[in-house]
This record gives sequence, structure tokens and C-alpha cells, in this order.
Amino acid sequence: MNVLLLGAGGREHAFAWKIVQSKQLKNLYIAPGNPGTALLGENVNIKINDFEEIKNFCSVKKIDMIIVGPEEPLVNGISDFFMNNGNLKNIAVIGASKTGALLEGSKDFAKEFMKKNNIPTAQYKTFTLAAINAGFEFLETLNPPYVLKADGLAAGKGVVICENINDAKTTLSEMLNGKFGAASQKVVIEEFLNGIEVSMFVLTDGISYKLLPEAKDYKRIGDGDKGANTGGMGAVSPVCFVDDNFKQKVCEQIIEPTIAGLNAKKINYQGFIFLGLMNCGGEPYVIEYNVRMGDPETEVVFPRLDADLLDLFDGVATKTLNCKKCETHAQSAVTVVCASGGYPDLYKKGIEISGIENADESIIFQAGTTVCDGKLQTSGGRVLAVTSLADTIENALQKSYSSIAKINFRDMYFRKDIGQDILNYKK
Repeated sequence: MNVLLLGAGGREHAFAWKIVQSKQLKNLYIAPGNPGTALLGENVNIKINDFEEIKNFCSVKKIDMIIVGPEEPLVNGISDFFMNNGNLKNIAVIGASKTGALLEGSKDFAKEFMKKNNIPTAQYKTFTLAAINAGFEFLETLNPPYVLKADGLAAGKGVVICENINDAKTTLSEMLNGKFGAASQKVVIEEFLNGIEVSMFVLTDGISYKLLPEAKDYKRIGDGDKGANTGGMGAVSPVCFVDDNFKQKVCEQIIEPTIAGLNAKKINYQGFIFLGLMNCGGEPYVIEYNVRMGDPETEVVFPRLDADLLDLFDGVATKTLNCKKCETHAQSAVTVVCASGGYPDLYKKGIEISGIENADESIIFQAGTTVCDGKLQTSGGRVLAVTSLADTIENALQKSYSSIAKINFRDMYFRKDIGQDILNYKK
């Protein structure tokens, strides 16, 4: 099978790492990829939203399957682009249709979908600038803290949690007046849920589904979950409270109603559903849907996945997913993100990275890297995801931090408390 993988981050490096283990793989191409993916396949200089160039490349290289890593091409309709073109529809696209991608592309759509399908989620209302006074009044009915979400895609920065009513009203005004551009022309305000977060992942062919290993990620820049939100500073899997009872609730109350709701709306959905959940006293509530795998969660989910990934994707494309094997390794996995100093605000690029070759206890997934004059350098805020497997989360963490001690780039920053809340969790 000739495969084209779209994306350039640590998630896509993890995809490539898992794909090359498949017996069904003939050639792997990554657009645009990074230096890590270049070690596993051939990087091609094509932008993820340049559908015409992607189409031409697929024709030349006789691509059988496109795997979409990031959400943006899905929201922009890449699945529909191939499905609706007679010459291209034989190329399988693993990813939701444009309408299905609204589960992530529009917070208002997602919340209305959950409400209609009786999927447990926080109380909410949506407001535009014309209704800002009604938004202020709705905030007054809630207890702090206050959760405000830009309706559209905002590069992972569109959720703001405010501790007091004045900050919430100011933030609502800023968002509706363009803080996140077109993404915050509408703002969803919802009640704050008390609990502990977990990410769960579903692969579906639109009829049946496979539940993948769960993970918990760490979004804040600082230890103790302090400071600004980031794209994610680490992740662990498994998560202690995700037992068979919790999984059954998630399947019955969330996953199955979600797939039934998509079918009721005649939405074509063949790909991943990421469930951002809050465990509130043992009951799962949906915080958000994403229509792709998470990052850095993928870097701990795929190492624990006991399955041929391309075989699963073939099941998605042929709607035979229910016949495919999908199990989970017993080992624990952790990933710790090494970031550029200053991230998520201003940070420098072009800093040489050394020592990766010495960190052989771990899998080093590259995210924000580039090669210049033959030297590996930083090119982004989140630079590396250092993933380790072991019999326990404690031992996996020890491996990752030992590996990080062997890696060096100027102003390298990482959290030192990844997984500690899970280790200390009490029911």
C-alpha cells in the first residue's frame, strides 16, 4: 500500500513510526513531514491544505490511502474533495467529512449535537457580538470559574478560563471583538466542571468502532498545572480511573450516541473521534470533540496499541472495522515534551539540538525540528516528545527523564511533574 500522511508534528512522527511496522506498507510519504519522519519515509514539500497539489502527487505516486494528521484539512473538506472527484474516490481518506469535522471546527455545532443526542456535557449558551449583553447576563447565572470558548479553530488557544466575573466579561468582550479573529465571532460560554480530565480515542468506519488506549495530557506550561495553556507538555497512558466500568459508561453514553447521531444526520464519518472528557465523580462528561488524534497523546497511545495500523485503516475504508484486531499492550507509556525557552510566548528558533542518539532508552518523536547545514535545529515551540515504555508509569517516567538528561539545546524547558497527579490519584 502506498500511503500519504499529512502533517509535520510529533503526532505525525508517531503515526509514521506506527505505520512502518505494518506488513501492508509499500511506500510512505509525509507532507510536509519533519526530520524525524524523514527517517521513516519520504518527506514531500506540499502544504496540508493544497488539495490540488496533493491530488497531483497522489496520481503520480499511485497513492492508495491518505491519512490526515491535523484537523485543518478536515475542516476545509479534504475528504469531500477526494470523495466527490470520480478520478480520486478510489483513494481512501482516513478522516471525517467537512460536515463531520464541524464537531471540532465549531464548538456551537458540537454542543448542539451533544444536546440533541443526550450526550452528557456542561450547561452552555452561545453568543455573538450583537447579543453581548445577554452573554453578560448568562455569566451572572454561573458560578466561577467561567469557561469561554471561541466557536472556531484558534490553534489550540481559543479556550479561556476566568476566575472572576469581571475578567469573564472583559474576556467575552475581547473575544467577540476579534481576539481570535473569525474563530471568536461566536463564543460558547459553559459551566465549569469539577473533576479530572482524560482523553479517549475512537476509530470508526461510521458503523462500528474501536476504542484505543486512553491518555491524560498536561496543557499548562508550568509544574502544578500553572501558567499559560500550551499545545501539551506531556501525556501518560494508561489512566488509573479509566476502568471497565468507566469505559462502559463512555461507550454507552457518549461513543454510541455520537455515531448514531452522525448517522441520523447522514454525516459521512470515517476516522478518529477524540473525546476530551471530564471524570466527575466517576461519571464522564464531554468537554470537547476533536476529529483527529491528540498531540502529545498520540505519542503514548500508539506505542501501547497492539494492532496493525494500516489494517485498521483498511477496515475503516471498507467498513469492515469490526473484523479487525485492536488490542492494548499492558505496558505503561509516558511522554515528556521538551520545549523552547519562552514557549508558548516568544521563543528563539534555529538552536542546535544534540544528544538524541544517546537517549536510546526512549522513543524520540520530533515535533518542532529542522535540519540546517546538516545539523538538527529547533524550529518550533514544542521541539521533542520523549516517550518511554515500562511496566509502570513511575518506571516509564524515570526512563524519559533519564533520556532528557542526555539531550541538549539552549534554553530547553520541560515539566518535571508529568504523571504525578495520576500517581497520587485517589478515588
